Amino acid sequence: MPVLRLGSRASALAQAQSRGVARQLMSHFPALRVELTLIATTGDRVRSAGAGANIKAMFTKELEDALLDGRIDLAVHSLKDMAAHLPQGLALGAFPLREDPRDAWISKRGTAFRDLPSGARVATSAARRRAQLLNARPDLQLVPMRGNVDTRLRKLHESDLDGIVLALAGLKRLDRESAATELFSTDTMLPAVGQGCLGIEIREDDASARAIVAAIDHDETRQAVTAERAFLSAMGGDCRTPLAAYARCEGGAVTLEAAVFSLDGKIKLQRKVRGTIADAGALSVQLADALLADGARKVLNPS
Repeated sequence: MPVLRLGSRASALAQAQSRGVARQLMSHFPALRVELTLIATTGDRVRSAGAGANIKAMFTKELEDALLDGRIDLAVHSLKDMAAHLPQGLALGAFPLREDPRDAWISKRGTAFRDLPSGARVATSAARRRAQLLNARPDLQLVPMRGNVDTRLRKLHESDLDGIVLALAGLKRLDRESAATELFSTDTMLPAVGQGCLGIEIREDDASARAIVAAIDHDETRQAVTAERAFLSAMGGDCRTPLAAYARCEGGAVTLEAAVFSLDGKIKLQRKVRGTIADAGALSVQLADALLADGARKVLNPS
């Protein structure tokens, strides 16, 4: 069996995720050799981006370029970093079992989120998180923060911040779950599209890589995140948009819940649909249409 070249960002979290995928693949194919190729992305080099920046592409473009020109055979991404539409010639070959998609509240002093004093300083740069934090607690003072997990945890303890919000999945993959003070329920903080899930990207015409990664594809995860990404596509959203969606598949049924928010958190439009997994694509469009009819486009693009 040939060597499989796996492309990864160089951050500690990206490497942990990629090495986890490599271990899963080699457990199914003991003769397989997986070589990790670290690739620096624009998002890793640039810690701030203007309002017009394509933020998702900042964390994927260099990996996708390496796939297209044959330097690597697959790339492992945090699915929430991926655009709704892939470059021509690429495909998502597998979605391993999804990690817990919830967001974690991390307090410097162990204070529960509901017990924060008015005016407490909470750091996050994600529009989705900022809007939902303000929706729940309009009395908070939100400050921007970027960087990898370790950087954010260090900044929390070196600054006058009261707390930060991070994805639980990233903490768990780095064995930092104990840093979490509490977990937000999805009623308070609906996850980003694809949060907690990895997307394994391959060349569309690479039948060999497709057959190998299919061994670790998790069917219910694939169905759920495919529905979420179809909703994102129908809404025309990205990670600068205060938009959230979460699908759960059980048996032959899928429940898809989504919400859009104004940037200040004062407006919240939320809907939920349920149906058969076979109709998941149509349900995603139905949900987007319902939110757009509620006025979501004006909320997302107030100008």
